[in-house]
Amino acid sequence: MSAPLCRDCLTPSANATAERCPSCGSPRLLRHRERDSLSIAHVDCDAFFAAVEKRDDPSLADKPVIIGGGKRGVVSTACYVARTYGVRSAMPMFKALQACPHAVVIKPSLDKYRIAGRAVRDLMFELTPLVEPVSIDEAFLDLSGTERLHHGSPALTLAKFAKRVENEIGITISVGLSYNKFLAKIASDFEKPRGFSIIGREEAADFLADKPVSIIPGIGASAQNRLAKAGVTKIAHLRDASLKALFEALGRDAQRLSRIAWGQDERPVKPERETKSISAETTFDTNLRSFEDLEPTLWRLSEKVSRRMKAAGLAGRSVTLKLKDTEFRLITRTRSSLAPTQLAIRLFEPARQLLKSACDGTAYRLIGIGAADLCDAAEADKGDLADQTVVKQAHMESAIDKIREKFGAAALQKGIALRKPQR
Repeated sequence: MSAPLCRDCLTPSANATAERCPSCGSPRLLRHRERDSLSIAHVDCDAFFAAVEKRDDPSLADKPVIIGGGKRGVVSTACYVARTYGVRSAMPMFKALQACPHAVVIKPSLDKYRIAGRAVRDLMFELTPLVEPVSIDEAFLDLSGTERLHHGSPALTLAKFAKRVENEIGITISVGLSYNKFLAKIASDFEKPRGFSIIGREEAADFLADKPVSIIPGIGASAQNRLAKAGVTKIAHLRDASLKALFEALGRDAQRLSRIAWGQDERPVKPERETKSISAETTFDTNLRSFEDLEPTLWRLSEKVSRRMKAAGLAGRSVTLKLKDTEFRLITRTRSSLAPTQLAIRLFEPARQLLKSACDGTAYRLIGIGAADLCDAAEADKGDLADQTVVKQAHMESAIDKIREKFGAAALQKGIALRKPQR
């Protein structure tokens, strides 16, 4: 067993059973039999959006903070104070405010969060080139072979990293350390906030046995229901189930998920994570039913997706319309096999047709549009003999983009963007 390591002053203790650091008195001691032999980590920023807001406004430090839209929106992030009242991410805002009526509600500042997320990511790349982003506020890291570079084990390097993020960026992170991605991700959720948990090879099988199958990535609600009908609710049951029963419940992914149930995950940490789609959505203050009322918002969202694609140097070959009704049922419609595009008008046109067919009198509380089947922007909007208008549209949008860059986003708008819903 390695000497306990203080996560606050980074001092190792000579006393293997010490409950507090002999140097600074901190109880945050990191100890584990396999601590210095593990190198796969999952790093997750704690209540990231709320943490950034509290960093920038110290008066919010001890207050319940909710990041999200208006009363018709949903919770993007809830700080840990708000979570003690039962507020959770993706909860409808009206329910969150019922649970915690005195919460401070802040509209998301995505640009500010991106800056903080990039700052954390940059520090990760100082540890290892093997960083696989999962989202703006979490990533997997493979620190194999970095001991000589950082003069210590991956565990020590990560403890130093956590302190550096806290001191330099002003937010906190939680770390999970193990021998594969699946277990590292589970470990990072253990002691949030400011957690650092370890799952080693020796304990993995026993640790997983009584956990619900829902903790395995790839087993969603429908698969859980199918497994429950076969008597499989825990990972131990999954191990004992016949391969036939697993195939019936999980399909061709059964063997992979069965291996994960034993703590086996061969997925490498991939330095780059391919962007699968680019999207934008909004929740209405009042439910909308008619095509005429929904169309202007669809156009504005199409422009937003177009801007994001241009910034990322990507183009899409499929468009998806997303709608959510008053019962929170999600409806999606997709138009595929399109010519590659990053133009707002070329995203809007197929989505508009999908929207027209979806407007059957149903009241909708949310609308969104996404572009997928992405490719390099160099392939986009070239036109051909059968489609000679796209080049003209591309020039027009480019001119509009330049005007907006100089004078602001509101400097030039299509009439459809200014049309108000008919109440």
